[in-house]
Amino acid sequence: MKYGILEGINGPSDVKKLDLDGLRQLCNELRDYIITCCSSNPGHLGSSLGAVETIVAMHYVYDTPADKLIFDVGHQAYAHKILTGRREAFLKNRTREGISGFPNMKESPYDAFGAGHSSTSISAALGYADAARIKGDGGKVVALIGDGALGGGLAFEGLNNAGTSKSDILIILNDNNQSIDSNTGAFHEYLLRLTTAPGYNRLKSRIWQRLGDSSMRDFLQKITKDTKSNLVRKSGGALFEALGFRYFGPVDGNDIEQMVDTLRRLKELKGPRILHIHTVKGKGYSPAEADPAIWHAPGIFDPESGKRKVREYGADRYQDVFGQVLCELASSDPKIVGVTPAMASGCGMTAFAREFPERFFDVGIEEEHAVTFSAGLAAGGLKPYCNIYSSFSQRAYDQIIHDVALQGLHVVICLDRAGLVGEDGATHHGCYDLAAYRSIPGTVIAVPSDETELRNMMHSAADEESGPYIIRYPRGNGEGRDWKNAPVEKLEKGRGRILLEGRGSRTAVLALGPCANRAVEAATAFEKEYGERPAVCDLRFLKPFDNEMLVSICKEYDKLLTVEDGCLKGGLYGEVCEHTASMEKRVRVQGLGIPDRFIPQDRQSSQRHECGIDTDGIFAKLKEMRNF
Repeated sequence: MKYGILEGINGPSDVKKLDLDGLRQLCNELRDYIITCCSSNPGHLGSSLGAVETIVAMHYVYDTPADKLIFDVGHQAYAHKILTGRREAFLKNRTREGISGFPNMKESPYDAFGAGHSSTSISAALGYADAARIKGDGGKVVALIGDGALGGGLAFEGLNNAGTSKSDILIILNDNNQSIDSNTGAFHEYLLRLTTAPGYNRLKSRIWQRLGDSSMRDFLQKITKDTKSNLVRKSGGALFEALGFRYFGPVDGNDIEQMVDTLRRLKELKGPRILHIHTVKGKGYSPAEADPAIWHAPGIFDPESGKRKVREYGADRYQDVFGQVLCELASSDPKIVGVTPAMASGCGMTAFAREFPERFFDVGIEEEHAVTFSAGLAAGGLKPYCNIYSSFSQRAYDQIIHDVALQGLHVVICLDRAGLVGEDGATHHGCYDLAAYRSIPGTVIAVPSDETELRNMMHSAADEESGPYIIRYPRGNGEGRDWKNAPVEKLEKGRGRILLEGRGSRTAVLALGPCANRAVEAATAFEKEYGERPAVCDLRFLKPFDNEMLVSICKEYDKLLTVEDGCLKGGLYGEVCEHTASMEKRVRVQGLGIPDRFIPQDRQSSQRHECGIDTDGIFAKLKEMRNF
């Protein structure tokens, strides 16, 4: 497809030059461009296709970047990035050489607020709106949030505050899961045009001013509010009206003419407003419309046929091992239940949901609720396995402390996507879990080095009786172990193991997770080159820490190297330094892990190499330590 209009769009000012037919053509070209780019360079496709017309209309009506467009999560923002001077850069979306897959304030002045996690847009937009009011700059603020993200607790906190603040803010609720009622569509459109009409709103304002602060005004306002609430209730507007918002919609978010007309009207209104739009996820691309879950992030595909390139994983993915082991546990223990905050397929729980529907709970994008709900299940006598992506678990830190650990409730918290995650970049890295959770009393933190160890730890966790039992593992493939045929080993918490005995070396490597396997590879290569072999220990647990093993290691070795796929500050390195600081024998400790900075989007292998936690990085560090 030739991009006759899109190639002339270098910023929103170029969008404003188009007539309605030009806008329609621009939407078609944008959609084709996104599909073409994402077919070879994977990204979040479905949501972005559904939001094309809405985003074009937003840039057409509003004066960005002076007016602020704030995205929630950022899965919908591809059209926004392309329209704001990043058309060519989008060819390398989510790569180290290209741009972030999410809005990033450091990347462009048009990215008013960074995103990556859900439910942040309303609070950020309210902050912007109040800043504009205090400065008196007259800037408009719009937040675009999806129906899934609206379920997050932070979104409701923002709504509650925004409605009572009377701030000048427009929230666009992109509902791509619920269709507009065809029987009342005409009425909705009529009501929308009526309530957004300039004449209507000018007359309304004059009436209220003329009445002043009188009992008649209060009476008429009550009648108006009650009547209008009844009119919009079937549209879902009653809740928003109760929170202090003026509610408009629903409208067709994929109709560019209707979106432009509606936004123009709403732009002139004051106070907190909500526009409820309906869009089709994957709009304009039939495979994505037919299966929006798969096409949310489909990977590489043929844009013409829609045939996806199925990855040959080789070794099982950790998420699949988790899902199969959970089914295995549930088959023999009726108290086992599974909990996920809207990540059933991503965390490997699809089979569990199918086999044990009564014991499967998808609570939506609500990590805090997921943990406390799991605590309630545990208090009620069940054994919940709550699976959360590591980076998203940060939101539930208080709940892990207050609702699980403090009360001594046994909840198995499985942190998928721990460590460096690849192309999603800094917003999604699971770097901080080790440092954050080791400070919580009564917590077990288990870190499997391979698929067999993950299975062993999940079985071992089932036998515990109190406190949070955290198991964290990385995104992607395991080590290729024959874990299905290996006998289940119940692990004593806080006990590590020696993977490789030292030979002729004064250095020992203390590692957690798959890093232990890379340490074995590095130590083996080191022996071939230098004739001496560092010892390698797989600690298995960060908490409780195997201090007995550490004392034994320190008697034999003078130099210790810690290796972890978490942040160096406060993680394994910090733990070992704390223990060795009180020892009589002087031991030199070096650490490899994720440094004190945010790691940008790239392939996982490249990110690990950058941080020195791959085989080459560990080898280089051992070589460096050999010389002191």
